[in-house]
Amino acid sequence: MLIHAVFFWLRPDLTPAQRADFVSEVKKLSAVKTIDQVFVGTPAKIEKRSVTERSFDVALTIVFKDGPAHDSYQVDPIHLAFVERNKDSWTKVVVYDSEE
Repeated sequence: MLIHAVFFWLRPDLTPAQRADFVSEVKKLSAVKTIDQVFVGTPAKIEKRSVTERSFDVALTIVFKDGPAHDSYQVDPIHLAFVERNKDSWTKVVVYDSEE
C-alpha cells in the first residue's frame, strides 16, 4: 500500500468561493482509476499542539495499492488536467509518500 499525502498552500488573494472551487477540483481526482481511497480536507479546528502543522489550506490523501498504481496516477490525464487548471491557485505544495 502507498499513501500519497499532498498539502496545498493557496494564494492569499483567493476568495472563499475560489477556495471552495479548489476543494471541488481536488475531489475530482477521485475519478482516477488507480486510486483505492481518497480524502480531502482542511485544517482541523482542534486545540493547537506544538507538533501540529496547520498552516496549509487543503490536504489531499490518496491510498494506492502499490507504487505502480501511484506512478500511473502521476501521468493520468485527470491528474495532469487538474495540475494545469489549478497550478495558479497555490503558492506551495508539499508531498509525503509512504508505504506499508
